[in-house]
Order: sequence, then structure tokens, then C-alpha cells
Amino acid sequence: MEHAKLGTWAEIFQSESLRQDLREIEDQLKAEALNYRIFPGSQFRFRALELCPLEKTQVVIVGQDPYHGDGQADGLAFSVPNGIAPPPSLRNIIQEILQDSIINPGGEAALHTLNLEGGNLESWAAQGVLLLNMTLSVRENQAGSHQHLPWSSITKAWIDLVNGKAQPVVFLLWGNHARQLKPLIQSKHLVLESAHPSPLSAYRGFIDSRPFGKANQWLTEHQRPGIDWLSPWRRSANPL
Repeated sequence: MEHAKLGTWAEIFQSESLRQDLREIEDQLKAEALNYRIFPGSQFRFRALELCPLEKTQVVIVGQDPYHGDGQADGLAFSVPNGIAPPPSLRNIIQEILQDSIINPGGEAALHTLNLEGGNLESWAAQGVLLLNMTLSVRENQAGSHQHLPWSSITKAWIDLVNGKAQPVVFLLWGNHARQLKPLIQSKHLVLESAHPSPLSAYRGFIDSRPFGKANQWLTEHQRPGIDWLSPWRRSANPL
């Protein structure tokens, strides 16, 4: 991995133990690649960090592991490349945004201005939303297949860099894996937690939780620009 691309995020590799963890992961992925397809491609594995510098991070959304379907994983948690239909979890995220009167005050009347077929979340990253999965690789069609690799020690170190920022940020923790981070987060930050947006669990608290409007209200109160959560679906911004 080229640490230069990671900017300030590369600070964690001053730790020999984390460098060793990364070497172990890279060795195992090379071995597995002889028999399995691994997603996302190595060029996209650290893309969440490359597109959202630590200095600009305003919001952290923590995912579990990458999408495991062909062509879906693009290195950003919950995001898919242009031309790929949103998977079920992302569809629930989109619906939650659309139903939030703070984010979408026009309601159904505003839907004609949006193209809801896509799910590329690069524009969130550009606004300072870190879309980081706890595990950064997966075998094709095998969800959770790389959770045994020491990814979490590395991703937790990156999350801890955000936690240590002088400027407070918003953490959106969805699902049990992400919620385990809450005790590690300093009280100056805003933590909004709920069930995961997966159809298997969204009804347990993600639906109607309105995390996006709450995040923007808090950012505004702290003299920060809110996130344009609808930006990926504005017709002029996300052609398919």
C-alpha cells in the first residue's frame, strides 16, 4: 500500500504492530486471490480514506464489510459505482433520507428532481463524510468472510484519529458491530446509533430514526456546514 495516498491517515502506521497487521492481511489476500475473487479491487481498498481526508472529516458512518456481489463494492461503505442498482441496505438509507423533512422538505413533490436509481456516495465523501467499513475486503458472495483478518485493529486506529480531533464530529453507528465503538468515542462528539439499515434489522430502529437531519442540526449548531445528503441523487450530479 502507498501510504502517501492516505495523507494524515498514514499516521497509524508509525505503530509496528499495525504495520505487521497490514502485512499479514496483504499476504493472506494475495494467497486467497489464487482461488477467490476479492472485493473491492486493491486499488479501491482504501478509497474511503483517500477521498475524505482526516482534516475535512465531519461525519463518520461505520459499515461492517464491503458488498460481496460482482461490481458492487467501490471502497466506500454503503456506496456502489454508477450504473449499479442500490443494494437493500442502501435503499433503506435512501428512503430514510427522503422521509426526513429537514433534508427533503419538499417531500414527494421534490422527487422529480432526483434520480434514485444510483447509489454512488462519492459526493458525501467530498463533503467530509468518512464511509469506512470495519473490514475492508471480502470474498465474492461470502459476507463476513474476512472478519477473521486483523482489519479491525487498523480501522479502529483510523476511527481513533477522528475521535482525537479537536473539532467535534458526528458518528453514525448502525448495527451491533458499529455500536461497539461507542464506549471509545469522546463525549464532545455526537453519537447517533441505531439498528443496521439492512432489511433484516432496519425495522428495529433504523427506520424513522432520522439520523441525517439530526446530524445536520448538530453541525449547524457547531457552526459547521451541513451535509447535502441528497447530492448523490440530484440529476445534474450523478448521471448514469
